[in-house]
Amino acid sequence: MSYLVLARKWRPRSFHELVGQEHVVRALANALDHQRLHHAYLFTGTRGVGKTTIARIFAKSLNCERGVSSQPCGVCSACTEIDAGRFVDLLEVDAASNTGVDDVREIIDNAQYAPVRGHFKVYLIDEVHMLSKPAFNALLKTLEEPPPHVKFLLATTDPQKLPVTVLSRCLQFNLKRLPADLIGGHLRRVLEAETVPFDAGAVDLVARAADGSLRDALSLLDQAIGFGGGTVHEAEVRAMLGTVARERVCDLLDAVAAGDGAAVLGVVETLAETAPDFADVLAELLAALHEVAVAQVVAPAGAADAVAARLAALAVRLPPEDVQLYYQIGVLGQRDLPYAPDPRSGLEMVLLRMLAFRPAAEAASPPAARTAPPASPGATAPRAESGRAAPSAAAPRDTGSAPAGAGAASAAGPASPATALDFADWHAVVERLGLGGVALQLARNCVVSAWDGESLALSLDPVHAHLLGSLAENRLREAIGRVAGRPVALRIAAGALPDETPAQRAVRNDAERRAAAVGTMREDELVQALGERFDARLLEDTVLPLGDPAAGGAGK
Repeated sequence: MSYLVLARKWRPRSFHELVGQEHVVRALANALDHQRLHHAYLFTGTRGVGKTTIARIFAKSLNCERGVSSQPCGVCSACTEIDAGRFVDLLEVDAASNTGVDDVREIIDNAQYAPVRGHFKVYLIDEVHMLSKPAFNALLKTLEEPPPHVKFLLATTDPQKLPVTVLSRCLQFNLKRLPADLIGGHLRRVLEAETVPFDAGAVDLVARAADGSLRDALSLLDQAIGFGGGTVHEAEVRAMLGTVARERVCDLLDAVAAGDGAAVLGVVETLAETAPDFADVLAELLAALHEVAVAQVVAPAGAADAVAARLAALAVRLPPEDVQLYYQIGVLGQRDLPYAPDPRSGLEMVLLRMLAFRPAAEAASPPAARTAPPASPGATAPRAESGRAAPSAAAPRDTGSAPAGAGAASAAGPASPATALDFADWHAVVERLGLGGVALQLARNCVVSAWDGESLALSLDPVHAHLLGSLAENRLREAIGRVAGRPVALRIAAGALPDETPAQRAVRNDAERRAAAVGTMREDELVQALGERFDARLLEDTVLPLGDPAAGGAGK
């Protein structure tokens, strides 16, 4: 007996056997069970997601000898002949091979005749977008008003190429790409039914490589079984697909996080020994960064394996803005990779770009600067080579767009206790912490409620209580200790505010500046003259004070 490939052997024969596409199945099942049948249906979607399979099941439901319903019996002659592809009243047309108007006219001429065996004569036209314009024009009238015994089922991967006159005559169903976990679950059931030994990691690799197509997944699974000699193991599937082990991707991220360029290039050298697709390596790196970013927002319940544990550790170690920067650099690198002299050098440049554009706060300082002793209050500031005084440790850190490691204000080392922060002026403290993102938002919505020289208590505006317990709280604690020159115990609680927060002060100052700007405009002689002569009125909401960013720095 000849071997039947998995994609054909495991092709669904009823709606309940379909994997995914519940939104389409539900609509079709209700139409069949309530006899609310349209004359033309259009199924769209990428390859291998079930367009023609659903169309055949629908044709079986229409022509089952037990009657029209969403649950064909599967055993009558009509059902078995449709499954075998030899039912006389189901006419499948490949529009890619039959594109001309003559082929369509043959369909139109035969449509007037009653079905031979079934309740309906069903025309299944696959890749319908390949029909020529004259062919579409010839089909339009019949497609709009076919005989009552005719149903049209159209399938296409490119609905944009269909004339709107055709789209308007059909009920359209868009089939979605299947998620990898759904594909993986189906592949496991197939392997268990086929009694093929397999690794869970190997199945996950095949599911991801299928890119949303269940048919492609089954074809790859067939290939993996043959490659492994009747088994499906992760190492063999990686070798077959040319994918890189996720451990190596973690090695890359560890080296980037450490700012170790030599280690980064060393990992790439190790990867090159297995001749991988470097575009896939970059894609795996982006997928890992995505997992890290998600873990920073939603803490994982637990590490499923060693790789997940390493990514969870990176989520704690890396600042969120660094992760976002690395991801953006990687995405842009994907676009530029085809233009690189060779894929390996393209990947290396993407990784080196991640190192070169690290935020200044995280960039490595020169060894001398990192080991310099704390500056004493009365010490004379050392002079730079240019003759200008070098910035002291107590100077605010520049968080602008300077290149990594250039001109860092903290180069003289952490401040000594004698130059510690004056927490009484929390507004000034916030400006010196050098924070960004959510951590800055947390700091700006707090005020000092207690300070005893060792521990600091902050009151948080209750509106922002959701920030408590987040990574931003840890980053604020680290920033305070870094700038103070020693660890500071920090407690934050949402509650009554004893003073105005920096955020509230900024809002009040902005409102006062805008009110002053409106008053100035009202007193302006030109504005008053325009109002008197043309009955004009001042749109106060559009007045911006001088220096407002929305006014382009000049004011309006």
